Amino acid sequence: MSVAFELPPALEAGAPPEARGLRRDDVALLVTDARRDTHRVHRFNELASFLEPRDLVVVNDSATIPAALAARYQGEEFPLHLSTQVAANLWLVEPRTTRRFEAGAGLLLAGGATAKLLAPFGIERARLWYAILELPAALDLYLHRHGKPITYSYVRRPLPLDAYQTIFARSAGSVEMPSAGRPFSLRTLQELRNRKIDLATLTLHCGVASPERHEPPIMEWMELPASTAQAVNAARAAGKRVVAVGTSVVRALESAIDRNGDAAAFGGWTEHVVGVEHPPRIVSALVTGFHEPHASHLAMLEMLASPATLREAYSVALQTRLLWHEFGDVHLILNRG
Repeated sequence: MSVAFELPPALEAGAPPEARGLRRDDVALLVTDARRDTHRVHRFNELASFLEPRDLVVVNDSATIPAALAARYQGEEFPLHLSTQVAANLWLVEPRTTRRFEAGAGLLLAGGATAKLLAPFGIERARLWYAILELPAALDLYLHRHGKPITYSYVRRPLPLDAYQTIFARSAGSVEMPSAGRPFSLRTLQELRNRKIDLATLTLHCGVASPERHEPPIMEWMELPASTAQAVNAARAAGKRVVAVGTSVVRALESAIDRNGDAAAFGGWTEHVVGVEHPPRIVSALVTGFHEPHASHLAMLEMLASPATLREAYSVALQTRLLWHEFGDVHLILNRG
């Protein structure tokens, strides 16, 4: 991974664009044409003008859940972030504290709930633990009563869960918003329809983001419907782009490829990592946010644009003072092909 830079705090979006007097679809859109090695800044509501009729835009319809809980252990209070629901009450969780835990530690949660830490997830991801949640109510009721959206230090004030939902949100399960879809609006969708650009959905429930440098993404649950697989294959057969909205969509599409190299319906866990060893075979364009220095997602982006092109794109983003993170600006990468 060759993209390295310093991210000034002033470029971390600490609030939604609505708090800055903008519509969701008024955020900036950096358009990188990897074939021509060009980078131009526009507005997200112009997205349709950079695509062609019968291109296929694929979005993630996973809805965000309030997955941040207040936890207490031996007199210390800290956030506990739910990450991935493995089974009914078995989760991967992230205790947001520097304390070291032993297997069997019992965390006290609001409303008489508990989380028993069973074992670390693995050497590469020691911050995550398998945990058994014992809740006094059904999961959705408990989380909406006691949970909050997962936030990080750059977000300046608490925000309602609606701020962390995209227009496509349908299937609850992401603990962090599939944020590349956040700028889409009814206006944007109408512009896509007017230009005869097709739209399809899939579901991938996003786990907690990777705060550690070079940490690989964790397993995630996904569903690729047969109708979306058929739309993807039809677009490719016609020589049209398959435009993934978010790295989660890239991961899902590239996880569901049959022996002929076509998209296939799939439901289950994916541990697929798009990168040098597994370059994208289906996706030919990407709508994504701007990623932090050394984030593992940058390795995926380098498969759609050359490392040199990506470095130049991020240089332009920094020079023009575009904004990072889930409430920030957006990057459209048109594959070098």
